[in-house]
Amino acid sequence: MKIFHYPSATADKKMKSIVGRAIDFRKADVRAVTRMLDDVKKNGDTAVVTYGRQFDCPALTADTLHVTPEEIASAKKKVDQTFIRALDRAATQVEQFHRQQLPKSWIDTRRPGTLLGQMVHPVDAAGIYVPGARGGDTPLVSSVLMGAIPAKIAGVSRVVMATPPMPSGEISPYLLVAAEKVGVDAVYKMGSAWAIGALAYGTGTILPVNVIVGPGNIYVTLAKKIVSGTVGIDMIAGPSEILILADDTAIPAFTAADLLSQAEHDPLASAVLITPSLKLARRVKAEVENQVALLSRSDIAKKSLGAFGAIMVVDDLETAIALANQIAPEHLELQVADPMALVPRLRNAGAVFLGNYTPEPVGDYVAGPNHVLPTAGTARFSSALSVDHFIKKTSLLRYSEEAFIEESQDIMTLATVEGLTGHANAIRVRLPEKN
Repeated sequence: MKIFHYPSATADKKMKSIVGRAIDFRKADVRAVTRMLDDVKKNGDTAVVTYGRQFDCPALTADTLHVTPEEIASAKKKVDQTFIRALDRAATQVEQFHRQQLPKSWIDTRRPGTLLGQMVHPVDAAGIYVPGARGGDTPLVSSVLMGAIPAKIAGVSRVVMATPPMPSGEISPYLLVAAEKVGVDAVYKMGSAWAIGALAYGTGTILPVNVIVGPGNIYVTLAKKIVSGTVGIDMIAGPSEILILADDTAIPAFTAADLLSQAEHDPLASAVLITPSLKLARRVKAEVENQVALLSRSDIAKKSLGAFGAIMVVDDLETAIALANQIAPEHLELQVADPMALVPRLRNAGAVFLGNYTPEPVGDYVAGPNHVLPTAGTARFSSALSVDHFIKKTSLLRYSEEAFIEESQDIMTLATVEGLTGHANAIRVRLPEKN
């Protein structure tokens, strides 16, 4: 990682390259994904099975798309108690956090003669996409929890999961045990854009859903973008990112490890440290160089750090805070003496991690808040995946005759200004005739 002094021309150029690395869809990818979605929309199971055989499991059939109870029972025998204990802790704490988000219906009758309110209902069905992750060798259990738990808390009656099968036709037992733990109603062996299409449009085997959430590769992300509007989606997520604000109280080994925890995700991931301490900057740089060699994904981490990693030395924490708000990172760690003192001044971040013992991975797995977070600066206007993504709100309105008459002239005035005489007439015909 290189050290930059901010502000400077070289630091500004580096930050622009990091902040500007928004997800990019090539025309070839758009054409390919559109073709797949159209194929699934037209041919249903046949298309899903054809793509599944080509890319995942050669023996896949329409009859084997749906994971059976026997497969789930077998999976439970293949995981150990250490995993079950960790799963139980994570599921419990994610559930506790998301229960606090559940909104309520309400009615307001304060204005005489009126009843106004809002009804809150869950969507009927939700689809959770879980990536294959190295052909099933690294099952993303946390994606099951983060997608399904808020859907269940919202009250969604049918929550299904799609994930690519391994070449053998099996699904990782860890994913199946996690899916059963959080109440997933059905698991389907399908991945990539055709899975998103099947969830959005439905097939002979798979009923369509109303909302699709979960991470994925460029094809999954692009497919979600295309079907949004037909269904709801969580967000268009880009590569992972972390920004750490640190002062002299930070522990260099911790800071370096946390930067690497995101750099190992993807060559496009970004990892940035901002600090007023040149001494800390130099020590973290040395720690990164030592630790990166120990990672199983060191090649990926090195590419990420070279392209989108940086250490910015600033004059003071005020400058660091201003820069953080400008970047609007997915993950923001505060490794400073008094992290809570900075919180009121932070406006744009997907999630904020406070103190030396709250590294980003605690949020990925067990803390409770959702780890599906806005990236690429979208934290300026969007939020983490939550219960809200699985509910819809319906307004209620009721006027008495007296209340209607009281406000009728104002309604007609506004309708007339907008040139909508039919609107005005719908009010006028209800007014009592004057003698």
